[in-house]
Amino acid sequence: MATRRVIMSCSPFEEQIGYARAVVDGDRVHVSGTTGFDYAAMTISDDVVEQAEQCLRNIGAALAEAGCTFDDVVRVRCLLPEREDFEPCWPVLRRRFGEVRPAATMLVCGLADPRMKIETEVEARKGSGGRD
Repeated sequence: MATRRVIMSCSPFEEQIGYARAVVDGDRVHVSGTTGFDYAAMTISDDVVEQAEQCLRNIGAALAEAGCTFDDVVRVRCLLPEREDFEPCWPVLRRRFGEVRPAATMLVCGLADPRMKIETEVEARKGSGGRD
């Protein structure tokens, strides 16, 4: 039987809203929508590219705690309030996912806080290695 484990970061949103940064379910890892907040300092940059970089640092920490890496990511979803902010983030995303080639989706939608310019969630499978 697969075991379920939750991974918490130091984001106050997890406690306030009632969710986990990530859930490990057997060999699957589901990382919640993650924004560009530096959760330790509770600061966020005004720059979408810097937010994307911080977002991936936050996701990387959750993946590491789950026992996997970006190479194990099989799906990525990016949510942005402004369509034109997506293309400047491509190099950031390519550095993490360019060799792995997960399935990907980008959606334009409102986010919970007007300071947030990008939110990203990923799904990973432990040990998949992502590369052929």
